Amino acid sequence: MEKFLSLFAAVPAMATDDYVGFTFFVGCMAMMAASAFFFLSMSSFDNKWKTSILVSGLITFIAAVHYWYMRDYWASNATSPTFFRYVDWILTVPLMCVEFYLILRAAGATKKLMWRMIGLSVIMLVTGYLGEAVYTSGAQPAIWGLVSGLAYFAIVYDIYMGEAKKLAVAAGGAVEDAHNTLVKFVLIGWAIYPIGYMAGTAGWYGEAGQIFGMNLSLDVIYNIGDAINKIGFGLVVYNLAVQSK
Repeated sequence: MEKFLSLFAAVPAMATDDYVGFTFFVGCMAMMAASAFFFLSMSSFDNKWKTSILVSGLITFIAAVHYWYMRDYWASNATSPTFFRYVDWILTVPLMCVEFYLILRAAGATKKLMWRMIGLSVIMLVTGYLGEAVYTSGAQPAIWGLVSGLAYFAIVYDIYMGEAKKLAVAAGGAVEDAHNTLVKFVLIGWAIYPIGYMAGTAGWYGEAGQIFGMNLSLDVIYNIGDAINKIGFGLVVYNLAVQSK
């Protein structure tokens, strides 16, 4: 408990022109507010949707705690908190995959589908971290990035035209609409992560990192993208639950 409370200890003051630190702070507050909204709204729905809303709240709450810590790390070191960002992703991205299973469960989604998507997301993130922070010389980042990208596209295939898509079409109505919206988040919103990886690593990507000019701009892109993706995922599920009352 003492270690948990230490996360909320005073952090170094943030300069008024520190736009990177500002996005960490705003991202934390936005996701904490979203968590409160999702948790407090759970009682408005029957048991069919409570788990989905709970998962939405857990995603944003986990992210909020990590963003508070990453803001502290940034303020103290002025360097990108790559390790802690991946810790956040390894917890929240699999939960975002679980949301697909939860909304399609009534249409016949199996736990096999859920665990396959979770497994692919873990492979995507672990290999991404290895290429971005561990094996950073020569062609290694490109190789690890390729494995990470293949896992990402396997998830895309499942939800865009594979088993998950077929279940969504069979369910129809609000469920299919919600599924299609979540797919757009994965196709468009999640695209910032492989783009950021390519821009921030060496290897076959050459000087792509110079496009964004160091990790400062990449952190801003990641922070904004994280907030939109995680809060947006939850709001789509919330809207589906409201329509299904």
